[in-house]
Amino acid sequence: MDVEECVFCRVVAGSLASSRVYEDDQVLAFMDLQPVTRGHVLVIPKVHATGLADLDEQLGMAVFRVAQRVAGALRASGLPCDGVNLFLADGEAAFQEVFHVHLHVFPRTAGDGFRIEADWRVRSRAELDETAATIRSGITAES
Repeated sequence: MDVEECVFCRVVAGSLASSRVYEDDQVLAFMDLQPVTRGHVLVIPKVHATGLADLDEQLGMAVFRVAQRVAGALRASGLPCDGVNLFLADGEAAFQEVFHVHLHVFPRTAGDGFRIEADWRVRSRAELDETAATIRSGITAES
């Protein structure tokens, strides 16, 4: 995707309106137009990164650090907030709709209606060990 076509790059540039919550040299946090709950904030890197594989590790840490601060602010804000979800969709199969890395931070209350449906059954230790080995084989050491 061309950076000029990216809706979040346009938000960063100021050519698209946003309700900003936090901003520094690397990261921007702003209100989601389609909030899961009142107080739903998006935290993004200011430079374009389509997915996690495109995101510099240090910048990823900065995004998460801001998300933690936003979560604390939500709890202290007076908005209904008994808990906080952080949600990042990486790729179309994970329901990423805007292809610029973004971390959703939204307050939760009992009965707010947000739910992730999945097969939550307990897996066997053998299955978990096999899956862990498969994942370990793909981890690369950074120098």
